[in-house]
Amino acid sequence: MKSKETDREYQSFDNYQSDESKLSEGLLYTQSDIKNFNPKEDLGYPGEYPFTRGVRENMYKGRLWTMRQYSGFASPEKSNQRYLHLLKQGQTGLSVAFDLPTQTGYDSDHDLAFGEVGRAGVPISSLLDMEILLEQIPLDQISISMTINSTACILLAMYIAVADKQGIKENNLRGTLQNDVLKEYISRGTYIFPPKSAMKITTDIFEYCSKNMPLWNSISIGGYHMREAGATASQELGFTFSNAISYVRAAVEAGLDIDDFAPRLSFFFACQNDFFEEICKFRAARRIWAKIMKNQFEAKSPKSWMMRFHCQTAGVTLTAQQPDNNIVRTTIQALAAVLGGTQSLHVNSRDEALALPTEQSAEISLRTQQIIAHESGVIDTVDPLGGSYFIESKTNQLEKEALEYIDRVENFGGAVNGIRNNFQSKEIESSAYLHQLDIESGRKIIVGVNKYNSLGDQEIQKDQINIEDNIRQIDRLKKIKLDRDSNLVKKTLEDLNFAVKNNHNVMPFLIECVKSYATLGEISDILRNNFGEYV
Repeated sequence: MKSKETDREYQSFDNYQSDESKLSEGLLYTQSDIKNFNPKEDLGYPGEYPFTRGVRENMYKGRLWTMRQYSGFASPEKSNQRYLHLLKQGQTGLSVAFDLPTQTGYDSDHDLAFGEVGRAGVPISSLLDMEILLEQIPLDQISISMTINSTACILLAMYIAVADKQGIKENNLRGTLQNDVLKEYISRGTYIFPPKSAMKITTDIFEYCSKNMPLWNSISIGGYHMREAGATASQELGFTFSNAISYVRAAVEAGLDIDDFAPRLSFFFACQNDFFEEICKFRAARRIWAKIMKNQFEAKSPKSWMMRFHCQTAGVTLTAQQPDNNIVRTTIQALAAVLGGTQSLHVNSRDEALALPTEQSAEISLRTQQIIAHESGVIDTVDPLGGSYFIESKTNQLEKEALEYIDRVENFGGAVNGIRNNFQSKEIESSAYLHQLDIESGRKIIVGVNKYNSLGDQEIQKDQINIEDNIRQIDRLKKIKLDRDSNLVKKTLEDLNFAVKNNHNVMPFLIECVKSYATLGEISDILRNNFGEYV
């Protein structure tokens, strides 16, 4: 029969004071349950190094996570309508999806853009498109995330220019720029320039934001796309932090002070189906980053040690079969993200395996977050699973495995050399292959796909991409090229070309380019001509 003293082991860590006697008595953990675990050192308290339990002392009791719904439609007008609708429904931050031509530096009227305009997000070719996209949105009140990488510097310049037209100063802008080009070479593919040149642009953004945009996250270093490509939880952590180490090194080598830019670095992770593993992944991630920044880079500010992250439920888990099941999947994933301590969350919609989400589907996804926040009670306790033998053991295991991957990448000389040797992509491909074998053999059950099938398909309403949207987009681009001051455009592009050739920070020059209504494609061509393209 268990004694009352033994029962106390199962109480929350929050109920105990941090004095050495209680820790040494084994009231919280036993050595046999968690190997090499020191509660005071490895766990600590919320808001304190190494932040295993969260980045803030009171977490969601003080402030809820930002509720975002990632979206972008066939035109700036339609995207703006969806953003305004979601804000009315209680969304607290916007997340912009851009189409592939925009992501790869081509205007909507380019030959290579044909058939892709507005297909995977909103097309943005000029400042006018961005003005329409952000119409009636108070940029000094709403946090906006832009999922853009190779052309991130251009889209940021457009955003700054729109804010300036609204009379809003840069230092009041809050949001996040994905700006994580290294993962494009590993798992996603929307790169333009060779890695070295791309890293130069990234560090230019770091420098500019640290001096002019103190509330802006200058990068969102992403594991999401690697996870979507088939990476395991530990690979997602290991490769993400390897990329992060490379960004920090590049910035430091460029002469930036680490405590000037590191507090505005942020991260972006997927939340998969394995509920407890994902919670532990996020807890391990905070601890890994805190140790890297404090010990490896010797950052002095606690804000530099904090790992703040956005989370998105796993798109790859969505099924076209029985799409209503996706509501259940994403709810479990969203709850794991919240219990893991996310700062920002997007919940995928039930119909995304079939089409762009309808307004109704997007609302259900937003309501999922709101119900977790206001009805579930999980926000009432900070890190409620902290101290669980299983949670702490799994957190330790993921930390160990992730650090092993970081070491393997470092043995290549860092993330860029790892990319050149295809190390990360091969590891991910191998994991994806093994996962698919498990599904096809039935060892892993996907409800409604390889087990519990239903007769007939559910009807899904689909938002259609209209050819008129593409025509309107291209006509607007033609008109802006006719109406703008061509001499001013020429001058700003020449100034940008000079800046690139002479290794200046490109951001101030890009802002002048977009204000003159130089297009995204014209600006990208200046960069291509100087940097070349990565093949």
